[in-house]
Amino acid sequence: MVAIDIVQQGAWDMPLDSMPLAAGYLKASLEADADIGGAVTASIRSFRGGEPLTHMARTLFAAAGPDILAFSVLGWNYRNFCCLAETYKQIRPDGLVVFGGNHVSYQGERVLRECASVDIVVNGEGEFAIRDIARLVLEATTSTRMGSVAGISFRDPTGAVVSTPDRDRIDDLDIIASPFLTGAIPMTDVSGRFRYDVALMETNRGCPYKCAFCYWGGAVGQRVRAFSRERIAAELDYFGFHHVPTVVLCDANFGLLERDEEFVDDLIRTREKYGYPRALETSWAKNKAPRFYAIVQALRRHHFKSSFTLALQTLSDEALTDMQRRNMKVNAWESLASWLAEEGLDCYAELIWGAPGETVESFLDGYDRLAATVNRIAVYPLLLLPNTAYTENREQHGFVTLRGERDDFEYVLASRSATMPEHLEMQRFMYFARIFSENQYLRHVWQPARQLVGMTQSAVIRSLMAWFDAASTPAATAFLTTVPTIAESPAIARGLRVLYADPALDDVVECWWTTAMVPRFPPEWRAFAEELYRYERHSRPRYVLPGQLPPQGWRAESSGDTDKFVSGPVQFAYDPPSVLKQLAIGVMTSPDPCESTLVFEASAGFYEHCDNHETAVHYMATSHRLS
Repeated sequence: MVAIDIVQQGAWDMPLDSMPLAAGYLKASLEADADIGGAVTASIRSFRGGEPLTHMARTLFAAAGPDILAFSVLGWNYRNFCCLAETYKQIRPDGLVVFGGNHVSYQGERVLRECASVDIVVNGEGEFAIRDIARLVLEATTSTRMGSVAGISFRDPTGAVVSTPDRDRIDDLDIIASPFLTGAIPMTDVSGRFRYDVALMETNRGCPYKCAFCYWGGAVGQRVRAFSRERIAAELDYFGFHHVPTVVLCDANFGLLERDEEFVDDLIRTREKYGYPRALETSWAKNKAPRFYAIVQALRRHHFKSSFTLALQTLSDEALTDMQRRNMKVNAWESLASWLAEEGLDCYAELIWGAPGETVESFLDGYDRLAATVNRIAVYPLLLLPNTAYTENREQHGFVTLRGERDDFEYVLASRSATMPEHLEMQRFMYFARIFSENQYLRHVWQPARQLVGMTQSAVIRSLMAWFDAASTPAATAFLTTVPTIAESPAIARGLRVLYADPALDDVVECWWTTAMVPRFPPEWRAFAEELYRYERHSRPRYVLPGQLPPQGWRAESSGDTDKFVSGPVQFAYDPPSVLKQLAIGVMTSPDPCESTLVFEASAGFYEHCDNHETAVHYMATSHRLS
């Protein structure tokens, strides 16, 4: 009997676990193999981001180590896994360490040089590579027949790195055992509740594009291969049975294929049968065909929550050329964003800061152009990832990078078009933009500031940054210590939790608004502008820790299996929703005082989803008028 532990670790610490999808595929493939399934025991060891190495070592090595220790490696866990491999070799010198995943695929020379305890690096898809490796261990022929396994790198007896011929991409994906239908991935916790933040699933693999910053599953510039509709429908049914609230697709371009409409039909049927899933998040196709509109309308008709992405990355023509991609024309994405807004659906855009060809001025110009059209903008710092065109042509682009001290990403600190001081200042801007705009701590103030004050969104964000810098309150000073050098996602998650957990920080933001912003409004609008922040505060999600009572003025309510928080009546001197709607259509007549009473409702559970802007948006409070 061969024991195999398959190890995953999430990107950052969250209240709920991340679904170990990659490990689930490997476990299912091993146990479903007719030849070796009965002779192999595979266990998934899934850890949260930020979990100390000592805790992971205790879990993995409290008993005798397994015969094979296989790691699903990404940039955020590479260093931890190298350390765990070293410890494992002290316990099991005869054991085998296997590294696989995007971050190490085709990086055998570097990985095997840096991590002496790693024996094998898998290049490409791993489901059948791990099966072949397990077979060699069963047959006790690892040392003599390693070269017979396709798609791996290893050291020969002289220490030289050998890479075997590539393994063909799996064409018929249905021959891969389902990690769900086989039960490989545990779905519930001890109380029987769905245990993850979201359910991850694939309907296909591959991406026809070749963006210079991306290495999507090692399958960029390739034909898209799909799982069968029958299999996907069965997996959706499994999710519905387990009351999965949100499905997140790991597809590169959802909405590109005709079969994506079939997926939505099956998703709807599952919802009708079980009441779940209730939300769908995915990476939408870069260019929106009629199929996209049909999918969106179907989801809306059946009350699915979803965020629709404009994956533009940059609005700079020069940067786009180096990215090896084309965007929709400006009038096309503006029209799409307007259509989604008319449909009452959430739309956000994606931008990357740091692309060669992009300057501070061009980036902020693109940011503000987008902000005038979409509700929020997700801004990410450029990372140089292995096997990408940016990495292979780094000298051409003048990149200056720094490899993370806790992770293995290369963070871009300068390029041919932006200096290091400019990059570092933009990282700081991104931190504030991601927390206050992308994650919608501030949601309603941007449009009035743009229309009535004449300030772009980036100018408003910079005003808030300057206010924090000048503030002397302990809360503001403490918050500034959370500002990282690089605005990566774990830092954003930490900052958000600090912001929501400390009511004094809301006071700092309100003071900025009333002192620095309200006086900029035309005199006839200032009273409304002050009221606007009260409306903003009540429109936020409710950040309630497990076991705690809701904040003062709110109560918890349950209806069936739906939990929510409901405010008491809140009186306003104006009718903020009506005024905001008028501004949205360009009516800028100053409002007359109009007393209104609103009640706000917010779904419970935001504490568990605060770290993910795509799912956190589902917890925003909505209002209805009593009078």
